[in-house]
Amino acid sequence: MSLGGDDGYGGDYGQDPIRSGGASSGGHLTRTRLPEGDDDPFGPPRRGGGRAGKPSRNLVTVVGVVVLLIAAIAFANRGGGGDSSSDSGSDDGSGPSTNSRATAPTGERPVEGKDGVTGIASGFAKTEQGAQSAAANYAVALGSADMLNRDRRHEIVPQVFTSAAAGPLQGKLDKAYSTDFLKKLGLDENGKAADGLTYVSRTAPVGTKISKYAGGTATVAVWCTGVFGTAGEGSTNPVTNDWFTMTVRLRWAGNDWKAESYSQQNGPAPVNSDRTASTADEIAKAVEEYGGFTYAR
Repeated sequence: MSLGGDDGYGGDYGQDPIRSGGASSGGHLTRTRLPEGDDDPFGPPRRGGGRAGKPSRNLVTVVGVVVLLIAAIAFANRGGGGDSSSDSGSDDGSGPSTNSRATAPTGERPVEGKDGVTGIASGFAKTEQGAQSAAANYAVALGSADMLNRDRRHEIVPQVFTSAAAGPLQGKLDKAYSTDFLKKLGLDENGKAADGLTYVSRTAPVGTKISKYAGGTATVAVWCTGVFGTAGEGSTNPVTNDWFTMTVRLRWAGNDWKAESYSQQNGPAPVNSDRTASTADEIAKAVEEYGGFTYAR
């Protein structure tokens, strides 16, 4: 999913002056499991002393696998419906917990749609899974490069936050993302990089954990990784990666989950690999060519 800017949500995690925000005073997800076994049904038939004139067992296996895959894909992509109470939390928090449970296909749509202006997913279910899905998508939006552009920021914040929290947060962010601050990042007053440079800022949630769910409120921690910086010749702010956890406090409002506040802390971070870094041109091209996703728990 893309909000514009660097063709996807992202975030300037390491240099964002707002480490927390909010009213502190106050697509389908499809997974197909391939069959397991020692034989490769798509491999060439075995050459052996089989009896002539009999249908190839491998051919029969291939047909069978194709039929099963088609059936599995059709089932996974069916919209809504079905009783998935065993996978979803209840409204009062008494249902099964999804704190550390791996994401599993439930047969239900994770969201109803997206906001037409911001492209942020909306219509999350009033369940623990729905709250985690909302937090993951909001974490991506709040780390977006578009948050550095005043006009885009004023579109994103009302979509993510409750009406009570959005107003105070807008003023706080407008002061934080000042012209002087943007200049230190090598950006103009609109959050744009100079000609020949590309500002990169993108977040990718790795997992979610819900620590509170009761009475139409939820607190969700979103473990994220991402890339940020400026790609291009002469850049003094090269693109690097980061790991952080964003905690989002949510409230059920207007028939959807909305954020009341958020905070951010570093890590958990793995050991960096010794992989050779890509060139600035490769990074800039990747940002332009690869779109983002709608995240669902």
